[in-house]
Amino acid sequence: MDVNIAPLRAWDDFFPGSDRFARPDFRDISKWNNRVVSNLLYYQTNYLVVAAMMISVVGFLSPFNMILGGIVVVLVFTGFVWAAHNKDILRRMKKQYPTAFVMVVMLASYFLISMFGGVMVFVFGITFPLLLMFIHASLRLRNLKNKIENKMEIIGLKKTPMGIILDALEQQEESINKITDFISKGKE
Repeated sequence: MDVNIAPLRAWDDFFPGSDRFARPDFRDISKWNNRVVSNLLYYQTNYLVVAAMMISVVGFLSPFNMILGGIVVVLVFTGFVWAAHNKDILRRMKKQYPTAFVMVVMLASYFLISMFGGVMVFVFGITFPLLLMFIHASLRLRNLKNKIENKMEIIGLKKTPMGIILDALEQQEESINKITDFISKGKE
């Protein structure tokens, strides 16, 4: 599989004026989820830069705990994804409630890290960057270029690191099914 790194978006596109931000419709979870997934795919390199800066600061202040926290989160996430592929109940939970799934991973990581005494490093170095990404992805309205890039990712013309993570969380499958249904209706 050929993985492409998404380009770094202009910072004035990433943080435009307040007119490009709006509260999501909390009553329509599907639309909100679509906005979050689209923004995570489109701005993934910007999110990586912001997270890397925050992780670097925390890692500089407490390198051992930051490395330990990162290893624990990666191992717990990998374990939960593996278990979700092998256990039907976890697979349904991951697909229907992706935010809850990520929260369970983070809580399990928190409890494991708390045994080693690195809780504050976990909160500021790992959880806070993820929270900022989620807030930005929830509030940032999509533009036409964002939508086009996401369609290319969904139909497989491009594969990016965030796309791989979202596939592991089964958050792109629904969009692929919609596209294949549309194509098959067009052939009829």
